[in-house]
Amino acid sequence: MKILQLGKFHPILGGVEKVMYDLMTGLASKGVACDMMCAAAEGAGGETRVGDHATLITCRTAFKASSTMLAPSMALKLRKICGQYDIIHIHHPDPMACAALFLSGYKGRVVLHWHSDILKNRALLSAYRPLQDWLVRRADRIVGTTPVYVRESPYLRGVQSKTTWIPIGVRPMRPDPQSVAGIRAGYGHRKIIFSLGRLVPYKGYRFLIDAARYLDDSYIVLIGGSGPLRDSLQRQIDTAGLADKVKLLGFIPDEGLPSWFGACDLFCFSSIYKTEACGIAQIEAMSCGKPVVATDIPGSGVPWVNVHGYSGLNVPPGDSEALARAIKGIMVSDTAYRTYSVHAESRYKTMFTEDKMINDCIDLYEELLFRKPGIL
Repeated sequence: MKILQLGKFHPILGGVEKVMYDLMTGLASKGVACDMMCAAAEGAGGETRVGDHATLITCRTAFKASSTMLAPSMALKLRKICGQYDIIHIHHPDPMACAALFLSGYKGRVVLHWHSDILKNRALLSAYRPLQDWLVRRADRIVGTTPVYVRESPYLRGVQSKTTWIPIGVRPMRPDPQSVAGIRAGYGHRKIIFSLGRLVPYKGYRFLIDAARYLDDSYIVLIGGSGPLRDSLQRQIDTAGLADKVKLLGFIPDEGLPSWFGACDLFCFSSIYKTEACGIAQIEAMSCGKPVVATDIPGSGVPWVNVHGYSGLNVPPGDSEALARAIKGIMVSDTAYRTYSVHAESRYKTMFTEDKMINDCIDLYEELLFRKPGIL
């Protein structure tokens, strides 16, 4: 069989693009021919062979509207080559990819990967809604990243019979012991609370910063990532007199991330809106055996990923005191901490490995092509 992953831009700028790329390379590593087509975030586009069984196809972007890359050449290219593929696996939300599929005339099987609803841009959703509804009808199967999101999405209520879910899988973090020791030495014997993500409103970092007021000086909160709220968050830190207790680390390159996950004692995921559909960073933390404090966002898969009382604790979104209580609740004793740590790693190994995600997708593809009974 031959598969095409169709969706967002490359190079990788976010979670959806990473899932697409990991599916392409992971499927190819198991001998499944799998290409990936997307808009080029930069440059003229082109084709790059990736190993023996995969090709990355990028299409030149004419301009960007909101978070959507508009690449008319994608529609032309897909129409030309779509007949090569047994299945097109399209990743939502991406209006450009949806338009390209609509115009392609493709007659084969379609898997729709529903990463999240469109929540932020109501004007975009209004214009895109007829095409989105077509895509939902056209898809043979609709895959969510958690059972919660596909069950709760208002756009999927009439098609639950063809929905399933495949958890996002990631490779385990491999911290470098020397780098971990260096990071920990820089903060003495303090308990390191780590968070990672873009500095944007839905991440809820203002509440995590405020939570530091309820932690004693044995704790330090480290926030990795860049974004438009950096200056305002730094002002919040300075105004509250928390400069010794909260640090904004800035952008951390991928190769440095394992050491920060390895060095922390606990990972805190403070997002406040359903825009946060799953929370890949908390999965990466679990792969290092780190307990998680996350938020119980209605309709989101975040609290499903982090099992309350098992891999960590979930608290109401936007509640700084609750974040602090949960952090202290996990760190209260060595015994409690070790229990959460073991369970966090177990949760990762059971549900969120890349190998599981790839195998689940292969099972789904074979079910569609060879009509195996049952669902995942």
